[in-house]
Amino acid sequence: MITKKIKNDIRKIYRKIKIRYNKKVFCIGRNKTGTTSLGIFLSRLGIIVAKQWPAELLFCDVQNGDYSTLINYVKYNGQAFQDNPFSLNGTYKIMDKAFPKSKFILTIRDSPDQWYKSVTSFHSKLIGINHVPTKEDLMNCNYVKKGWMWEVNRFLYTSPEHDIYNEEILKKHYTDYNNEIIEYFKDRPKDLLIVNIKEENAAIKICNFLGSRKKLFNMPWENKT
Repeated sequence: MITKKIKNDIRKIYRKIKIRYNKKVFCIGRNKTGTTSLGIFLSRLGIIVAKQWPAELLFCDVQNGDYSTLINYVKYNGQAFQDNPFSLNGTYKIMDKAFPKSKFILTIRDSPDQWYKSVTSFHSKLIGINHVPTKEDLMNCNYVKKGWMWEVNRFLYTSPEHDIYNEEILKKHYTDYNNEIIEYFKDRPKDLLIVNIKEENAAIKICNFLGSRKKLFNMPWENKT
């Protein structure tokens, strides 16, 4: 007789094998391009999506140029990964080298304007304020840990400290980031999918790109801003 404990042990072993030997999927779109929705969608396809917060805690290592802890996290904690630090400049290159034959999904918004409004709105909501966040707001925010959002902002953007969400600078960053990824994968169309999750056929495009036997036709939409 197979007991409940044996069944759970079998599931754990299967999960470890699936994580260790299946190809990795990296969702490398900038935050607020539908990455949370994409993660939920991948889970519905049966793909093991790693928890976000443990990887966010590794930001300091990445900030200092040390990707070893992040690579180790990817090896043993999931098949698919999203948001910070996977959406940071250059991380996709490190993951590409560390995990050959991986799949990369670049989520985009309708325009840089739309992305900018979504980022500023979401961060204001996250902090609990009704204005575009300031340096002081980010330094005092306890998301992940106190000051974490400020450190990420400084790592990403060249905006002045008195205008950390400078619209022109952030929109240029968004455009440059996407263009750099497209250029990097320009000769490897089977490795990169560019998708706007609001597109009518976004779900089936993702399924086909990943070679999923399971087909879903609708995308979830989480954290709308």
